Amino acid sequence: MQKIKENIPLARLTTFEIGGTARYMTEARKDDDIRGAIQWAKEKGMRLVVLAGGSNVLVPDEGLDALVVRLVGNLYSVSDGVVDAWAGTNLLVLVRALGAQGWGGWEKLAGIPGTVGGAVRGNAGAFGSEIKDFVTEVRALNIDNGEVREFANSEGDFSYRHSFFKDHSEWIILRVQVKLVHVEPAESAKLAEETIVERERRHLQNVKAAGSFFMNPKAPPDIVAMFEKEKKVRSREGRVPAGWLIEKAGMKGASVGGAIASLQHPNYIVNQGGATSHDVCNLAQVIKLEVENQFGVELHEEATVL
Repeated sequence: MQKIKENIPLARLTTFEIGGTARYMTEARKDDDIRGAIQWAKEKGMRLVVLAGGSNVLVPDEGLDALVVRLVGNLYSVSDGVVDAWAGTNLLVLVRALGAQGWGGWEKLAGIPGTVGGAVRGNAGAFGSEIKDFVTEVRALNIDNGEVREFANSEGDFSYRHSFFKDHSEWIILRVQVKLVHVEPAESAKLAEETIVERERRHLQNVKAAGSFFMNPKAPPDIVAMFEKEKKVRSREGRVPAGWLIEKAGMKGASVGGAIASLQHPNYIVNQGGATSHDVCNLAQVIKLEVENQFGVELHEEATVL
């Protein structure tokens, strides 16, 4: 059995840098580590929480009375463009390493923070590309009965920032299989770096935040028309940017305690220093109410609030 540690601070393991301690924590580098952790948690009657990159999660101030399993290690293999990656593998590390070996096509995903397993769970995407476009199979373990199953892409129930695994937390993603195309290494590296530069231009970097806090919502036709007229771009799937709505509602720069809706990118709720999870949740609630009152649009969190 891998080492179990007690009372581990979680804030430093998340990009928000918010939250209390985990009562217990262990690291997992392979399937058996996760199985062992599940067994240990069951014997102790403890809740089990999986943490990977920590980039899209808010930990409560009071911490977690649970066994937190942290996925670690960049582990993958590739054969003729078919990549088999451990869920805890950093997505950007994967994009760069495979590009250097002549496999790519998914460079638009470069710079999305977190792990490949987390990206699949939330069907991460950017610049018109989503990870579902490349996934062929997902290997997952059921916490409740120990079953291991391979899910084909069609069984993943993928849609905008959504997957089967987001709805069914009893399934832990173990491995992700993706199919890439042959690329020139230099061209792949150039595309990945251009994508990162564009992300840095559009999104906040090096701030204590969970990335975009809300998903871009579907909006009534009049709101979509207003957005398209103002921004001179077509709406995708009848959605409008959450940040645009938040700014329109006068919530840009709104703050509660140490948390603020960023002045540069209002859909980023930023820990200015000393913010608590209560500050973040209260600010999120204020923003949601204001947007719904003014535009009749309901915002839903993209970040996972534990």
